[in-house]
Amino acid sequence: MTRGAFLESGALGTPAVVIHGGAGEFLSATSPADLAQLEEDLFTALGAAWEVLDPGGPALDAVVEAVASLEASGHFNAGRGAVATCDGTVETDSAVMDGASGTIGAICAATWPESPIRAARAVLALGGPAEGPILLAGAGADRFCEKAGLARRDPALLSGEGVVPISRSGTVGAVAIDSDGHLAAATSTGGRLGKLPGRVGDSPIAGAGTWANDRSVAVSGTGEGESFLVAGFAHLVEWGVTAGAPLEAALRDALGSVRARGGHGGAIVLAGDGRFAVAYDTSAMARGWRDASCSTVRPLRPGHDRPAGAQS
Repeated sequence: MTRGAFLESGALGTPAVVIHGGAGEFLSATSPADLAQLEEDLFTALGAAWEVLDPGGPALDAVVEAVASLEASGHFNAGRGAVATCDGTVETDSAVMDGASGTIGAICAATWPESPIRAARAVLALGGPAEGPILLAGAGADRFCEKAGLARRDPALLSGEGVVPISRSGTVGAVAIDSDGHLAAATSTGGRLGKLPGRVGDSPIAGAGTWANDRSVAVSGTGEGESFLVAGFAHLVEWGVTAGAPLEAALRDALGSVRARGGHGGAIVLAGDGRFAVAYDTSAMARGWRDASCSTVRPLRPGHDRPAGAQS
């Protein structure tokens, strides 16, 4: 990996959840108070997922709740904090995938939903590839959200429109394993600041920014979406693991393919036995995980750590 890269891994009990709040610079986080707020947002998201997992709920619902919590915070480039296009509009992308059934639901370039990940979950509920849509885009996605009765975005509550959030690359994501051993993954983003209207990155694309398969791993990526998309990043991670590579090596090699295409970022990956890994080649990545033993948030930048095992 490149200079300044970071790789972290461990083993969690079952059930468990791992989340990220983007890999980037955190250039606007100039005060300890800003950083503390981001970390509290991560702890809150872990708690939302744990409320599903602890009583035996499905990983699919847990990742949706974690990501919806991060979207609602307004402090990441997703949901309320999504950044604007060059036209000043806000278009969001999201995806959620069930590792048990292999079904995925996704939306992109959407302007209606208050919670893009809940919209993606509603698309997933339509069925698999043989039964219904996997990805809905633009005006079609918005019409679907309206007809489905999903909450509409209130422009007055947007915190990222025209403003760089605390993280420049604050795509959010979650991977989880439930008590039955099923995996799931979810990712949500506002995309690039100043992007062309209609631009879509890797986050809502199965095998690029989001992937889950009970027989292998769950993956959620963050970074420069074009490079992740062309690399087929999440599939590269899965293929590396199924070929016998450790999680860390699979992540490292997949990020290498992204860099070869001019991109940088990071990802979280979780295997069916509770092993997880985090990797990024930017200056920082917001991340955390939780199982029955602890709820942990790692540093957003050097000198701003939260102790492992700290409870929210």
